[in-house]
Amino acid sequence: MRPKQSSPILKKAQLRASGLKAIDPNIDFGNANSLQNMQQKIEELRNKLSAHNTALAVINAAKTEIVELEKTLSDLCETMLMGVAVKYGKDSQEYVMAGGVRKSDRIRKGTNTRLKTVTEKTTNEPVETV
Repeated sequence: MRPKQSSPILKKAQLRASGLKAIDPNIDFGNANSLQNMQQKIEELRNKLSAHNTALAVINAAKTEIVELEKTLSDLCETMLMGVAVKYGKDSQEYVMAGGVRKSDRIRKGTNTRLKTVTEKTTNEPVETV
């Protein structure tokens, strides 16, 4: 989820505009440096932020829907594979065609082999000295 955005510059500009308005509501320094132009830019930024945050809300909703659909599809895939396993067996060609691994093709490591692999990994790791 993407958080909604706010603008500290917008807040600062609003405070500054209210201060300038208190001095003179028609203050103008020339070259588009007027209170009216500043208020237009403030409103433009406020509208852009509002549109941006609305778009983020739509994106977040779509992301939530995607996650839910992925979960539903994953469950359906698993159910379909189990259905093939029930009908044809876990050692059948149909089970392999559906994406499963045959029971007879699975390699099961014995306890001794697993313990030996873990021991080898820990002894082969370099020791750090401080």
